[in-house]
Amino acid sequence: MAEVLVYVDHVDGAVRKPTLARRLGEPVAVALGNGAADTAATLAEHGAVKVLTHDASEYAEYLVVPKVDALQAAVEAVSPAAVLVPSSAEGKEIAARLALRIGSGIITDAVDLEAGDEGPVAAQSVFAASFTTKSRVVKGTPVITVKPNSAAVEAAPAAGAVEALSVTFSDKATGTKVTGRTPRESTGRPELTEAAIVVSGGRGVNGAENFAIIEALADSLGAAVGASRAAVDAGWYPHTNQVGQTGKSVSPQLYIANGISGAIQHRAGMQTSKTIVAVNKDAEAPIFELVDYGVVGDLFDVVPQLTEEIKTRKG
Repeated sequence: MAEVLVYVDHVDGAVRKPTLARRLGEPVAVALGNGAADTAATLAEHGAVKVLTHDASEYAEYLVVPKVDALQAAVEAVSPAAVLVPSSAEGKEIAARLALRIGSGIITDAVDLEAGDEGPVAAQSVFAASFTTKSRVVKGTPVITVKPNSAAVEAAPAAGAVEALSVTFSDKATGTKVTGRTPRESTGRPELTEAAIVVSGGRGVNGAENFAIIEALADSLGAAVGASRAAVDAGWYPHTNQVGQTGKSVSPQLYIANGISGAIQHRAGMQTSKTIVAVNKDAEAPIFELVDYGVVGDLFDVVPQLTEEIKTRKG
């Protein structure tokens, strides 16, 4: 079976999310930087037959070029059927640079993958998530960025043998130096794009102080908190939590929209969620056109009751 390279997004050994590599072949993970070897147990649990590791200060001290150098070395060592990269801002830059170097095509923001007779076939949500297209790379080794939460996390134990990757950094690797870092303030909640459950609030929340209701529901579910553009523009919630075409795209297993009308701008950022629940007192709100479950009611009545019911069942 062909091998598939997977670039691992991790923080000091803590892996963000597994990908869809097993649908295409035998996953060979590439983990770089501090704690790279510590990823092996998690990666093996989710199907990695091999984990290529390399640690060097360049990965932390400089921007993406050292990582591109390492992935290029991995491609040359493995000759994979495809290279998969997480579809983050950094991941897309790494993928684009890698594809250019190895003379290959690139597909970004894939939400599903399947093996085809002529190479991997990637599904993408396009035109504000109104349509799903399928495409494949016709030149070179396909480089594909995959959206987080595109598939549920599943255990598939494999060998996960750790091997050192030999990397020679290019002259451009040290061209852009990181001069400082500001740690993100921790809320204790999952990162929005990585979360399996997202609870969002919109214009109907009617004020920053009322987002406490949304946060309480999110905390009862262990979820991330999102917000519509209207809520963000009104200053009720930080822009970093905006879900939509001009915010972040999420694809959780469960998305709960509270007081959100469902404008196309918002739908573009969450329409690929696996299960969608909406609470809105307007029975004609567009959001009800795409939900799996809809509650016509005042969120100030519905959401606290839902939160209490969840706490009761968990207790």
